[in-house]
Amino acid sequence: MPRRRSPSPSSSTAPRNRTPQPVRVRQRTFGDFVKAFLAFVALAVLLVGVPAALAMTAGWPFPETFEPMEWLRQDISVSTFLGILTFVVWLAWAQFTACVLVEMKAALSGVGVPGRVPGAGPSQLLARQLVAALLLVGATAASFTPSLAQLGQTYDDNQRPTVAAAQQTPGLFAQQQEQAAGAAAAVAEQASHTEATPAAAKKQGDTKFYRIQPPEGRHHDSLWEIAERHLGDGRRYKEIFELNKDRVQPDGSRLSEASLIRPGWIMEMPGDARGGDLVEMPDDAPEVSPEVRQQISDYARTGDDASGVGDQAQGGDQAQDSGSGGGTAHVDLPRQRPAPETGHADLRRPAPDQVATPAQDSSSFGLPEALLTAPLLAAGLLGALGHRRRQALWQSAFAGIGGRRGMEPPTPTGDALDVQDALLVGADPEGVRLLDRSLRGLAASLAAESRPLPTVYAAWMSNGDLHLQLAQPSGKPPSPWQLGQDQTFWMLARADAEAYEDVDTAAPYPGLVSLGTMDDSRLLLNLESVPGIVSLSGREEDRAAVFASVAAELATNGWSDRMTITLVGFGEDLTALAPSRLRHLDGIEALIETMEAETRQRRGALGAAGHDSVLTGRTGPARHTRWAPHLVLLAAEPSPEDAMTLAELAADASRLGIGYLVGTGSGDLPGAAWEMEITAEGRLLAPLLGLELDAQLLPDAQRRAVVELFTDADPEHGPDGPGTTPPFLVDISEQGRPAVYARLVGSYEIIGLETPDGERSALLHEALALLLLHREGVHPRVLSSALWPRGVTDDVREALLDRLRDWLGTDPDGTPRLRTDDAGRLTLAKSVVSDLDVLRSLYHEATQGKGVDSRAVRGRLLTDALVLVRGPLLADRPEGRYRWLTHEIVDAQLPLLVADTGLALAEFHMEKNRAEKAIEALNAALRTAPADERLWNELLRATHALDDPERLTALASDLVTRSGARGLPPRTEALLDELLPTWRDAVAAAG
Repeated sequence: MPRRRSPSPSSSTAPRNRTPQPVRVRQRTFGDFVKAFLAFVALAVLLVGVPAALAMTAGWPFPETFEPMEWLRQDISVSTFLGILTFVVWLAWAQFTACVLVEMKAALSGVGVPGRVPGAGPSQLLARQLVAALLLVGATAASFTPSLAQLGQTYDDNQRPTVAAAQQTPGLFAQQQEQAAGAAAAVAEQASHTEATPAAAKKQGDTKFYRIQPPEGRHHDSLWEIAERHLGDGRRYKEIFELNKDRVQPDGSRLSEASLIRPGWIMEMPGDARGGDLVEMPDDAPEVSPEVRQQISDYARTGDDASGVGDQAQGGDQAQDSGSGGGTAHVDLPRQRPAPETGHADLRRPAPDQVATPAQDSSSFGLPEALLTAPLLAAGLLGALGHRRRQALWQSAFAGIGGRRGMEPPTPTGDALDVQDALLVGADPEGVRLLDRSLRGLAASLAAESRPLPTVYAAWMSNGDLHLQLAQPSGKPPSPWQLGQDQTFWMLARADAEAYEDVDTAAPYPGLVSLGTMDDSRLLLNLESVPGIVSLSGREEDRAAVFASVAAELATNGWSDRMTITLVGFGEDLTALAPSRLRHLDGIEALIETMEAETRQRRGALGAAGHDSVLTGRTGPARHTRWAPHLVLLAAEPSPEDAMTLAELAADASRLGIGYLVGTGSGDLPGAAWEMEITAEGRLLAPLLGLELDAQLLPDAQRRAVVELFTDADPEHGPDGPGTTPPFLVDISEQGRPAVYARLVGSYEIIGLETPDGERSALLHEALALLLLHREGVHPRVLSSALWPRGVTDDVREALLDRLRDWLGTDPDGTPRLRTDDAGRLTLAKSVVSDLDVLRSLYHEATQGKGVDSRAVRGRLLTDALVLVRGPLLADRPEGRYRWLTHEIVDAQLPLLVADTGLALAEFHMEKNRAEKAIEALNAALRTAPADERLWNELLRATHALDDPERLTALASDLVTRSGARGLPPRTEALLDELLPTWRDAVAAAG
């Protein structure tokens, strides 16, 4: 029988737990064994005796030949009637056998409810009773069936809907709230019947208990690890927490935080928990002491009462859904708000789904909270920053004659480093990918049905599900989209979104931008679809934080293609984030002049193309070059005259793909269609729209730090010069032999450490790889978000760090090899080295150290460096792990470093006219950097030095084949014209 527990305010969205109540199991009697024996005899007779008797008396039920027409011509005799009757009996036996197999499988697995055999009815009920009686005498009979008291009941009785079903559909309008409330009342009435089950029925079940173990060394028990061991998924720790929250423990205290548990506490476990150290029943626990057994028994008896005590402790609000009153259930619905004015859209969020959210660390460790709570903004900034750094690497590599800025981007410090860590922790690239694929998939499906894109005012992202709020009903959405609470809502579940693949279509709604969150739902407003100006009032510094957040997300988001974002009155430095998207104007006069011209141009273009709006044009053949949105962010408050001019321009803006967000200090902007206000507490209010959000902000300090990250990564920023010194250099002499040596270039191997035992080995290896690739230090939250992208609790992270410290050990002087610096970041000792560190150090020493003055030393160092290259980085990394590498640029750094090493070694050999040796070095580098044009060009020069035209022609033919339809790069083509003027004819003749 499920226990209903009133949710606390802090966990209103947590899943209801359906774990059975603890029971007291009686000892098996002689009558039980008699019943089991009779059940065995009955099963043997029905399963074996019946077919044997039929085979002996009536024979096999199927005829020897298959001639339907001949059968129809025969007279119906007594033998024919008996044959049909025999076939029916055989069919009934086969159905009963199937029922027995289904019930036996479900009983032995102990998981889920047995499947229904079509048309079985009483036959399956009989099979269930016989199987249950037979298995009752087994050692684990209590876990074989859901409840012996349910034998004889139908499936429909056992599968009643739950109250949570009333909370799955968004409720945004007043009339929809009334409908949802009516549906919730009906569901609650059904739930009340379940709650009214007699107390005797509650005593049937398979509840298990776990006693928190005392610490062993550095290891401490945690709910995450308990769930991981006994439930198969650490994220199910919340189920254990909800079962035991606020119940009195043996020491008199209560469980209030999931991360605060004590040795000796008793945890009730969900019914599907498995494992050897669980106690299945309080009075059937011979492996524990009588004292502990009594504690478990006392704890089990407090189950029902504890729920009531907890409810009373939470206050009177929870009495509505305690279940002890009239059998009613509490249903979370949005509050009633003022009705919107004509032309306004009610943008209240969907009701939060009853899905647990990923656990997060309870402390931000000083990282900017604004970016930690903005996953879409952080993902966009992080992706754009990585692209900018890769671009800088390639530009410096192919700059031609001149110095190099080096292989390493500048290491951020201070606020910039904190912001970079916050981006790594807060980013949700998977959410961005799903949003982008979902919207493009919707556009592709509508185009395939020759339907236009509907106008979307806003999108709500709630626990992975996506809700689109339409301006008006647009019919039935294409599959797998579904209608939401009414005709103006289209909804896509996360599971369906994950099935989408990349499609070649334009981004349908690039103007969507995050404004903030309400409960567990995130609102994205479609700025280009607003029927007029959106005004934002509040203090200047608060408005600036909203404008910076909107501008940064629009400039870097992953669900847009081309767009123009015009900033007026702020954000000149923000243009560094995306110079191709962001532009800054000095004043309102320049803005009005620009927008008047663009409005005229767009109206004319739409008319000439025969489109009624840009949404129609985006699905046409010119979708990638025209109809891109133009969004205006005006932070400076306009004069009343300028405001009216902008309002006139914005009257038709939603059809033209133009959006306006305008700041005002007074809160009263003439011509504003939608009005919002940002408070000093960070709340974004729009009463007429039904909005009250925790605003997404980018405060001034974080904005400057973000800009610093991008300007430092700009390839045009900073003076050119010789390669910079790597952040970590290894002592490459014999005296510098490391204590721990990890091979990352190629397959992952570790020398100097024992392989960890158990499931944590993969986590420890991944954590060490992350630290080795960041010798400057790794923030603890960055490490935990890399290993557990969906979140993890503090105690689990600390337990892993303790194991990592124990695994790495200490240096001979007793210093631990895993350390924490003054800023709280994790660093490795110099005695822990990777082959990538050695490769960088050898190349640096050959080109900027001892190799500069000694040719012999340079050749030896470069040869040793190239020998280290065994393949791509972490070539054998398992599927689903090391996803944090997508945020790194090491995959771009390594091929460039290998190419530079190969080029330097080839040059070393060509100085002595050893062309074959140079070719050997270049081919070795090409195995890791096959796309590097410099290597191919040097290979052409070295091959030309052999004075072998046939070999040079063969190489040219190979290059042409590799280039495919793109053709040879211009530099390579020009080089071939110089070295082998007849190469085109020779390649064509060769095929």
